[in-house]
Amino acid sequence: MSAAAPATVADVAIVGGGMVGASLALALSALPLEVVVVEATPPEDGAQPSFDTRTTALSNGTRRIFEGLGVWDEIVREATPIRRIHVSDRGRFGSAVVDAAEQGIPALGYVVENRVVGRALWRRLRLCPRIRLVSPATVTAARVTDAAVHLDLDGADALVARLAVAADGAGSLVREAAGVAAERWDYDQTAVICQVTPDRFHDHVAYERFTPSGPIAVLPAPDGRVGLVWTLSPGEAARVMALADAPFLAELQAAFGWRLGRLRAVARRVAYPLALTRAASSSAPRTAIIGAAAQGMHPIAGQGFNLGLRDAATLAEVLADAQGEDPGGAALLERYAEWRRMDRRALIAFTDGLVRLFGIPWEPVKRARGLGLVLFDLSPPAKSALSRLSLGFAGRLPRLARGLPLVGPVS
Repeated sequence: MSAAAPATVADVAIVGGGMVGASLALALSALPLEVVVVEATPPEDGAQPSFDTRTTALSNGTRRIFEGLGVWDEIVREATPIRRIHVSDRGRFGSAVVDAAEQGIPALGYVVENRVVGRALWRRLRLCPRIRLVSPATVTAARVTDAAVHLDLDGADALVARLAVAADGAGSLVREAAGVAAERWDYDQTAVICQVTPDRFHDHVAYERFTPSGPIAVLPAPDGRVGLVWTLSPGEAARVMALADAPFLAELQAAFGWRLGRLRAVARRVAYPLALTRAASSSAPRTAIIGAAAQGMHPIAGQGFNLGLRDAATLAEVLADAQGEDPGGAALLERYAEWRRMDRRALIAFTDGLVRLFGIPWEPVKRARGLGLVLFDLSPPAKSALSRLSLGFAGRLPRLARGLPLVGPVS
């Protein structure tokens, strides 16, 4: 895509047009605001990291948000529902199963390739008259004043916005320019990610298998394939990444087991170091922070994107309810940050706790984990609580995540 017409003044500048940033822009298209999206890599470019062939697990809350944005019908055509989740601890007696039918819902979530989500979002964004898409363009500097945020761009004219939204990832330049620090805890783990073709159909079951080297997540994907997230130490990850396909599959088979029969083929593999990152705040003067710029989590619970999308839905609702106010005003941004505080804190603690609990090698703890899985499997209330994770973790949900319109009468 060629660069959009130069934009010098806007109400809202969203820096980062990945899945979270593009979703926020689409939500704001319903409001009388001039919105500019700045994205370094056009969505059609094969180098676009946000819209590649990796898969993401979408929660039911995310499904509702995408329904409200008018893109779900396109996404669901290429999405695979998760109808059961099977959790086990390798070498231990305990396991647990959560079934969507038992919870009275059609699916616990959906698995879809990122490129599908990106295509749907940007296709609809191009139809929105108040959304100006500036791509390819990169923010090279940001300066916050009392009245606006001034953004210098490589590839387009400088931009001045009353509100800047940092949706530019874990190393966010906009967040840094706003003076918001981000803590980082390295898990000393690497995720090996790819798609695998097994002998048996996955039957819409997602597997979470905890092993001594780290968790293995196997998600149902289209055409009988499964998406793999194999967590290993950095050294082990480098070693298995260097293996040819046949020995790689043999080692994965030994670690995961035979629930899907023989693992027959593997697609291109990528590896990512895993860490917990957390911005000190979700807002700063004239700046809102969303998605990976606000927090980055271990993929053990598959909830990172869903949490980021709730950031976007919440910010859109705060702006919708404050029409007529300065969109970058301090009181408005504090409302956004306060609303997001509980959900962020609870889900980050839950995810980090899982990583640490299943990483403890002591035998008494291993036995307790197995017993805990058995007790969980026997507890309908516990399963219902876990299934509700697919809607949101804690606190009040934004209207879009409840299936309600962002603007207009709410009954």
